[in-house]
Amino acid sequence: MPLVTRRALLTAGSAGFLISATGGAYAGLIEPSLMLDVTEYRPTPPGWPADLPLTIAVISDVHACEPYVPIGRVQRIVETVNRLKPDLIVHLGDHEATYRFVSGRVPPREWAAAYADLSAPLGLYTILGNHDWWHNADEIRRALDGARIRVMSNEAELIEHAGKRFWLCGLGDQLAHWLKRGGFRGEDDLPGTLAKLKTDDPALLLAHEPDIFTDVPARVSLTLAGHTHGGQVYIPHLRNPFIPSAYGGRFRYGHIVEDGRHLIVSGGIGMSGLPVRFGVPPEIVLVRLGQQSATV
Repeated sequence: MPLVTRRALLTAGSAGFLISATGGAYAGLIEPSLMLDVTEYRPTPPGWPADLPLTIAVISDVHACEPYVPIGRVQRIVETVNRLKPDLIVHLGDHEATYRFVSGRVPPREWAAAYADLSAPLGLYTILGNHDWWHNADEIRRALDGARIRVMSNEAELIEHAGKRFWLCGLGDQLAHWLKRGGFRGEDDLPGTLAKLKTDDPALLLAHEPDIFTDVPARVSLTLAGHTHGGQVYIPHLRNPFIPSAYGGRFRYGHIVEDGRHLIVSGGIGMSGLPVRFGVPPEIVLVRLGQQSATV
């Protein structure tokens, strides 16, 4: 029997292939558990100086759990990021998985200890995602603090690099609290966060959900977000009605430019709802700013 290539799978003409024996095995095992891509972007946002080179490794939506993202998988993520030798590492939240197919937790102290091995001159920063808030928020924050990983929530920090400075902003989660009457109450305060920018140095924004991008002003050079998992299942030309965004596919994945403002949405690592990924393999995102080239 000939091997089924990834290209052939991604161009399969119907969703029925996904639930066939071969497609189901690929979506439930090969892509989510064995693959780990590095996706590189070289955006040139107008607010970022061309003479300020900065390489950022972006981790998002790991959803650590047994059996899909065990501690060994987290350690592989750490090794992959360290080989990239970034200047700065950011994690966009959703550290744990809590859906029904999870067979066991990876204790926060274990995955946080693994992240403590990440190495970058400008350090490691993280925000909390909606799943972090919904389940085990206090334990997760304690574990991150214990590993000396900087947790940001509606905060801004001025960082010096290559003889210049830039602001790194971390936004609180937009879906942090379920409301009894339906909907959510967020922990996000975008105006309050941006009010902390006391100089005109360029700014980067970390946000778990990309929907906030509609309100992000041009003052922010680049917004980095996760949450959508790239739709988790992506088959070209077929609509995915389950993208967790009020804007459908508008902010599903990748490098998005609107009115001169730049957003990069990571497809993330793990899964939620169903333990499948198809057409959006787990990825580390590598962003190179101040380095001229086309987006990859």
